Amino acid sequence: MITFITSIVLLIAGYAFYSKYIERVFGIQSDQPTPAYRCADGVDYVPLSWGKIFLIQFLNIAGLGPIFGAIMGATFGPAAFLWIVFGSIFGGAVHDYFSGMLSIRHDGMSLHGIGEQYMGKAFKQGMSLFTVLLMVLVGAVFVAGPAQLLSNLTPGSLDFRFWIIVVFAYYVLATLLPIDRLIGRIYPLFGLALLFMAVGILIALFWNAAPIPELDLFNLHNEKNNPEAYPIFPMMFISIACGAISGFHATQSPMMARCLKHEGMGRRVFYGAMIVEGLVALIWAAAAMSFFGNTDGLQTFLTAHGNNAAVVVEEITHSWLGKAGGFLAILGVIAAPITSGDTAFRSARLIVSDYFHFAQKPIKNRLLVAIPLFLAGIALLNIDFDIIWRYFAWMNQTLATATLWIITVFLAKSNKNFWITLFPALFMSMVISSYIAVAPEGFALSKPISYLIGSFFSLVCLMGFARWKRDL
Repeated sequence: MITFITSIVLLIAGYAFYSKYIERVFGIQSDQPTPAYRCADGVDYVPLSWGKIFLIQFLNIAGLGPIFGAIMGATFGPAAFLWIVFGSIFGGAVHDYFSGMLSIRHDGMSLHGIGEQYMGKAFKQGMSLFTVLLMVLVGAVFVAGPAQLLSNLTPGSLDFRFWIIVVFAYYVLATLLPIDRLIGRIYPLFGLALLFMAVGILIALFWNAAPIPELDLFNLHNEKNNPEAYPIFPMMFISIACGAISGFHATQSPMMARCLKHEGMGRRVFYGAMIVEGLVALIWAAAAMSFFGNTDGLQTFLTAHGNNAAVVVEEITHSWLGKAGGFLAILGVIAAPITSGDTAFRSARLIVSDYFHFAQKPIKNRLLVAIPLFLAGIALLNIDFDIIWRYFAWMNQTLATATLWIITVFLAKSNKNFWITLFPALFMSMVISSYIAVAPEGFALSKPISYLIGSFFSLVCLMGFARWKRDL
């Protein structure tokens, strides 16, 4: 358990020390009015307390990622701990902080608009289409899982289709209503439920003296049953996204950037929420590795249940937390993706409206933007879930890579330390390019060729940045 405890300490230390350095690099201006006041409209720009914003941000970015992604990532072995810890501290939390703070400095602007400021109009147009598609994918991905779990918990008459309708009805309300009417009131409660679940599992890990594997030179390798088909690089870095770094977060941060009362809240909300999500991922990875005895036991159980991570969650929570705790845990697993799905559609509405400069205060304008998005999400439910999830995972990390490059250019233009995001940007550039080359849903090339492609793509990105920096 030494590796697990050390990982927790490192994540907390990352927030205590590295986040303060990141804040100094950005250079906050706490005396300047934020968009919550400058652009107040009673719908999206509404000042909220930092506690509420933190819980909303945490729930927005969490979804199924730090739970399901961590469980699937745990099948690679203890190496997953390294990616969760260092990915969160130096990648995900930095990515989330700068994307949120840049939005504050640009009147709550969405990611595509920020991209245009630093990367040009062509980049903005491509990112706008890419991001909206990802948001609709998120909405579709995060409605199917909860609907299935709810149908399992309720009478037969309340089937999967019924719950799909209920969840989408909720999506409509959450997307259209002012942010403080529904999201601001119930999200903090759901956020606390998700944290309760994580704390409960953490206590159970110590109470049951769970045999969490230690990380050493002898097990720092791929523990997958078929390691050749699932190379640890880049597969693990795509599987564990929301628990380390996720482009989806950059689409959520602008929503909270429109609600912060002063810039000093940014470190707690953006960097802090990502560290907490890393802790949640760490807890679930440790639970998955130890509950079934080892990673082989975990993979055997997953194989027997169609690789459904929800069954793993149900098995662990009912065994360790009892019926009442297990019910609350499942409630958290249901609430997390639903509340990420609704803000995904809300974010898509904001991106489209920002792109076309379409005011969102009138309800009819919100409807005109939102209805086509909902119809697209419903249409995607007819596609096999596994296919949607795999493409969502890759698109998610691709967006994270693009965001890191935007931040790097911003830092370079501002004569700030751009190395803190340049290295993560290069690493993620190699991850996404290698993945699409080697993955079955990509080009299914051999590992050597895929790694060569990934290295070449990263080198091209570095040379392009160096040339741009020279001419700056």
